[in-house]
Amino acid sequence: MLVLLLGIIILHIAVLVLLFVSTIVSSWLVGNNYSADLWQNCSVTATSTWQCLSASNNEWLQSVQAMMILSIIFSVLSLFLFFCQLFTLTKGGRFYLTGLFQVLAGLCVMAGASIFTVRHTEWQTQNATGYGFAYILAWVAFPLAAISGIIYIILRKRE
Repeated sequence: MLVLLLGIIILHIAVLVLLFVSTIVSSWLVGNNYSADLWQNCSVTATSTWQCLSASNNEWLQSVQAMMILSIIFSVLSLFLFFCQLFTLTKGGRFYLTGLFQVLAGLCVMAGASIFTVRHTEWQTQNATGYGFAYILAWVAFPLAAISGIIYIILRKRE
């Protein structure tokens, strides 16, 4: 049982790291001398220096930002609830609330990445851009968060 709990905690922390990195790092769109994330657009100027401007105020971009932040909040709450329920839940009880918050974190990151996938063409300024590693990490975090949430829901507390 201890090995199972340790594995679940490691999976949950891995999801949290993926969510934090994908939300913070400036690499959702990358191109030749161009990089953009949810918060700013950076490009190389004529003097070979990076110039970063705030991201646009598009409603869809703000919804992606909100979804990614909500996914982090739900995942942190889920981890906190897991530790609380680990010590207060009766024997044989299930971690329903913990699993629910983790599944919500997965759904939020999926919604945010989906919105970005569909609408980023309205926002990008460079023609030769591709998806960066932070965007890919967001998509990797989605199934891992969902799997983690399902494991929490199935998991029963034992002594």
